[in-house]
Amino acid sequence: MTFALPALSLAGWQQGPATGTVTLCLHGWLDNADSFLPLSAQLTELNLVAIDLPGHGQSGHRSADAHYHFLDWIYDVATLIKQSGWQQVNIIGHSMGGMIGSVLAAVMPQLVNRLVLIDSLGLVTGEASKITEQIRTAIQHRWQSPLKQKPVYNDVQSAALARQSQSDFDFATALILTQRGTRPCAEGVTWSADMRLRESSAYRLLLPQVTQLLQDIRCPVLAILATDGLQMMQQARQHYQHCYRQLELTEVSGGHHCHMTQPEQTAKAIRQFLLS
Repeated sequence: MTFALPALSLAGWQQGPATGTVTLCLHGWLDNADSFLPLSAQLTELNLVAIDLPGHGQSGHRSADAHYHFLDWIYDVATLIKQSGWQQVNIIGHSMGGMIGSVLAAVMPQLVNRLVLIDSLGLVTGEASKITEQIRTAIQHRWQSPLKQKPVYNDVQSAALARQSQSDFDFATALILTQRGTRPCAEGVTWSADMRLRESSAYRLLLPQVTQLLQDIRCPVLAILATDGLQMMQQARQHYQHCYRQLELTEVSGGHHCHMTQPEQTAKAIRQFLLS
């Protein structure tokens, strides 16, 4: 399944009944749509659509003169919903995908019915006092990107081992992400993700801006936090949970990719929230 946006195409897949409210799945940074495969096996009653965000998985990359600004992903998802003719969608967002869904729910409330955040709460913020350094670092990273080479592996299994070594999950979980996140090359396989995704952001929202966005989310929100997830998400819980108008918080065992390693627990919480 592909979706043609004005500047690039998005790859994805649909599972479950092709009727009823669309539940749009948005993955985390450097992951891809297949991170939702274990969850989809538990939520067969939902009309799930999972996409590879621009620069990830099998989706197109931004043009050579563009970069990956966080706010551009909000435009991409909003355009996808509009072009597809979906009235209101439910969104399940993991990590960065949850942050994208949060901003979309705030700025385009007519598009989002309910929002599920998986080990995601609030947004990553910057500090006003560090803006000069932030921009300087971003420029330097942009200069360096064309000089960097992607690692090459003999086969998908070798790439999956490399992915596992940098994560908190097992080889089977790494393989799910790697099969969709690699492409063939002359020497074997390499990652399909755009190298520019690793560049530092030139700009980050400030805390008062983030607080305002979260306060402007009108729809019900479920935040599923992993007991052994990212430390920054536990800190975000303290900073941001009071900002939401309608927030349910629950915990599941596991690490940051709990929707992959604990799909039954995660699906149970989602089902109760979306279908009750």
